This record gives sequence, C-alpha cells and structure tokens, in this order.
Amino acid sequence: MEAEAKAKVPVTARALVQRINRKLRGVDQLLRKTRYDHEAGVNGSESRAWQDLGDYYVVDLAGPIVEDHVDLEALGRKLGVLEPWEAIHTPGEGTRHD
Repeated sequence: MEAEAKAKVPVTARALVQRINRKLRGVDQLLRKTRYDHEAGVNGSESRAWQDLGDYYVVDLAGPIVEDHVDLEALGRKLGVLEPWEAIHTPGEGTRHD
C-alpha cells in the first residue's frame, strides 16, 4: 500500500520539454536542447556548446540566452507543468525484458 502511494506517474523528457515550451511561449521564451557534438564525443570531451550551455538552456525569442544549464525537472516544477506525483522517465529505466 505504501509503495502505491509513493509511485510516480512517468513523464518523458520530450513531453516535459513540450509542456515547458507551451508555458514559456507566453513570455516569449523557448527551452532548447544543446546538440550533441559527435566530433567532441569521439575525442572523449564535451563540446564547447555543452560546456557553455549544459543539456538545456532557455532563450528569449528576440535572441539572447536567458538561462543556461537548466535542470529540466526543476524548471518544470517551478513553472507548474510537472506535478508532484509525476517524475521524468528515462527510456529503459524501470522496464523488464523477460
């Protein structure tokens, strides 16, 4: 019974990004994901863009970067688009392959 009370509804990162962007659209902002630099990945280092921006960043539609190194879950909760009973689900996490 206690496990059921603590169970969280899974939300994919992609769905959360869409929710956040719908909310940010009202203030002329947009959440973006940093592109993976295959060249840097092959060399065992992160790309310059990832070092500067992190996985996610927020831009103003006029162009400038508003916030970098955004924690997707924290921003979703701050904006009220990720409810307390929801959690980000990573594909392959918590699945069984019997």
